Amino acid sequence: MRTFDLAPLYRATVGFDQIADMMDRVLSDPADQSYPPYNIEKTADDSWRISVAVAGFSDEDLGVEVRENALIVSGRKAEQDGDRKYLHRGIATRAFERRFHLADHVRVTGASHRDGMLHIDLVREVPEALKPRRIEIAKGPSTDDKDVVDAKAVN
Repeated sequence: MRTFDLAPLYRATVGFDQIADMMDRVLSDPADQSYPPYNIEKTADDSWRISVAVAGFSDEDLGVEVRENALIVSGRKAEQDGDRKYLHRGIATRAFERRFHLADHVRVTGASHRDGMLHIDLVREVPEALKPRRIEIAKGPSTDDKDVVDAKAVN
């Protein structure tokens, strides 16, 4: 249960919607975010892999979508258990939707589903225009005596 009210933050600020939304996501109820379990691993300086445990789901039951800087992973299992009678059902195949907020210039490069795990690869590609550049300092001509003004001649 969340004990913070972020309404004053929304009322008193303009243009800080992303920060308020991020705080709202972080402070939300952890019970809502427990299924399905997932890992986030850093595979290189500018690349990551999200692995989601999706046992019991087929490729057709899963969806991966990028919308407005958010990666949305969803799963909806078609009910085909009409004639089955379970004594114990411990494998959860309930519908889910998990969102991951992506930073600027992070894009999804691929997704694969193998052995009950959905792997999503991400990479940060900063455009050339936003990368830091080194500016060369030009060497100016040396100061000659002809450029120096004599103080006595002016006064």
